[in-house]
Amino acid sequence: MAAYFRPETLAEAVQVLAQTGGTPLAGGTDVFPSLQGSPLVGTLVDLSRVSELSGIEVTSEAIHIGGHTTWSKIATGLSGRGFDGLRSAARQLGSVQTQNCATIAGNLCNASPAADGIPCLLALEAEVSLVSTAGVRRIPLDDFIVGNRRTLRRADEILSVITISRRWEEAGSSFLKLGARRYLVISIAMVAAVVRVEEKQIQEARLAVGSCSARALRLRELENELRGQRLRPGLSAVAREEHLSSLSPIGDVRGTAEYRRSSALVLVRRSLEAALETIDR
Repeated sequence: MAAYFRPETLAEAVQVLAQTGGTPLAGGTDVFPSLQGSPLVGTLVDLSRVSELSGIEVTSEAIHIGGHTTWSKIATGLSGRGFDGLRSAARQLGSVQTQNCATIAGNLCNASPAADGIPCLLALEAEVSLVSTAGVRRIPLDDFIVGNRRTLRRADEILSVITISRRWEEAGSSFLKLGARRYLVISIAMVAAVVRVEEKQIQEARLAVGSCSARALRLRELENELRGQRLRPGLSAVAREEHLSSLSPIGDVRGTAEYRRSSALVLVRRSLEAALETIDR
């Protein structure tokens, strides 16, 4: 039988984790399905009453999203075209009921290769803050997720905040997902793009692919090649097969490895086009 704690503050929550080594519970949309009918054992630390972990704060330089913020709040609470892609991912994550419960920290800490929110946050160069009784660690998301359902979070830490620089606020952005249907589906491949443009020239481009490796990956060689490119028809053709060489897709019931790789290239091109189109709106 599991022990259950429901702390009221973040300080109390990290103290309980330090003493028990328990499992943090946010929305529960990953924790409970992972049991697959088995009883819950150990210690459960319910974070639903810790108000410090919820909400979106905008400062002069960054946007801070509390780890317990739900995807439905992210879909409606962020402004700026640079977050079009993240809002789109939030609206496609499971059902509406799931979006109302599932949290951004839960999505990141579960670290599924098919997690919808991760490619967008990678493209936005998000940083995570991990809180424990020892203090706060800040880690780029690209370093935090190290593999299939593996992260750098220690057992005594809570992912408290996701931070995104406001320099992406007016960038063009997009998120495209390929699955057997539009909603309530685990993706075959997905791509997020964020592009910052000045005077018809790409200053920065960030593209990330999910569901095609043990974790979502940035396409850094393509990003470097896009930097300095003038906007023109057919620019998306800059993306080529060799830019996806870091991906390692698997074959499963949703698609073969070859289909995933070819689909990812199509999505990369379309996502880049869609991100650039938002700038011209």
